[in-house]
Amino acid sequence: MTTNLKTETPLLQLVGVSKHFGALKAVDDVSLDIRSGSVTCLVGPSGSGKSTLLRTVNMMEEINEGAILFEGKMIGHEVRNGHRVPVSKKVARQQTLNFGMVFQHFNLFPHYTALENVTAAPMIVKGLRKKDAETIGRRVLEQVGLGSRMDHYPSELSGGQQQRVAIARALAMEPKVLLFDEPTSALDPELVAEVLAVMKGLAEQGSTMMIVTHEMRFAEDVADEVVMMDAGRIIERGAPQEILHNPKTPRAKKFFASVGAL
Repeated sequence: MTTNLKTETPLLQLVGVSKHFGALKAVDDVSLDIRSGSVTCLVGPSGSGKSTLLRTVNMMEEINEGAILFEGKMIGHEVRNGHRVPVSKKVARQQTLNFGMVFQHFNLFPHYTALENVTAAPMIVKGLRKKDAETIGRRVLEQVGLGSRMDHYPSELSGGQQQRVAIARALAMEPKVLLFDEPTSALDPELVAEVLAVMKGLAEQGSTMMIVTHEMRFAEDVADEVVMMDAGRIIERGAPQEILHNPKTPRAKKFFASVGAL
């Protein structure tokens, strides 16, 4: 578990965040503080709102209520003439650069090598020269253990290796917060460990991470805080040992028993 938590204002704050899809409250009045250098694991049954909450952070989903603050400033919305309105697309694009997202599915360009997949965004979005982007790309691919696979295409890589390329792609943009949406759920069981090992390494290096996961042993080993969600709301939250092995609410007890954590 990381120990480099800081005492200043949280890097990221969710304040009463709600996201509705028609009558469905996918996220319902969620408040959460994410401190710099911390690892927060979001757990809970399928459909509990974990992934939707993650998508509100990098503005892939617009919130209906509440506010999201990054470094103390509201993102996604601004107050104009006394009314809260969405920020412009230009401002939103700039704000999302603070977040790196790793999805369940790798979404790599099949006709690009691993290095080309990693360097595309820094060149297109940040305007880096190819040489500079490749310097970063080689560094982050080495970081995820793929230094010898840089010139391979996705079809030449295992699922675990492809997901590690996707992690390197996120790292190449040098985000301040890494968001992981069930990054091992699409992998064969024997490939899960290599991806989790990379993520654990990032945690040990002090990366700020929000992780939606069903890997309870990983959450216990790496997280500073485990947050359990159900029906769009936070049911319990706290230190991994406490939440996973001594949950307080009947709903949490039932869930953790069903996944073998108790």
